[in-house]
Amino acid sequence: MKRFRRMDTINIVPFIDIMLVLLVIVLTSATFIAQGKIPIAIPQAQGSQEISKSKKSIEITIDAQGNYYFDGKEMDLEGVKIELSKLPKETSILLRGDQKSYFEQFVKLIGILNQTGHSNVDVEVERK
Repeated sequence: MKRFRRMDTINIVPFIDIMLVLLVIVLTSATFIAQGKIPIAIPQAQGSQEISKSKKSIEITIDAQGNYYFDGKEMDLEGVKIELSKLPKETSILLRGDQKSYFEQFVKLIGILNQTGHSNVDVEVERK
């Protein structure tokens, strides 16, 4: 006659192995997910005031190569002008420019803002 051993406990070692494999998969795949931010080096300025992040503003960015981004979407200057013309004049606009971008791109953007009548503009700089 065979005698069966009674099982009072559950073996959780295989469960732990599976969870560790899943953890490794999640951690390695999380490093490849894009952050969704445009990498720019913000210029430094003395006497700058801190901008309130609580208010919703449209963000226009110029990267080091001189490309324009309107709220994270890359577009040319004419596209930025079209998007700005759709917005109300009192819309808050935040300008972000890479310290290596050409001043000419910044001046062209300011000209477009003047043409469309937007005057509620902040320029993001890094405080010293």
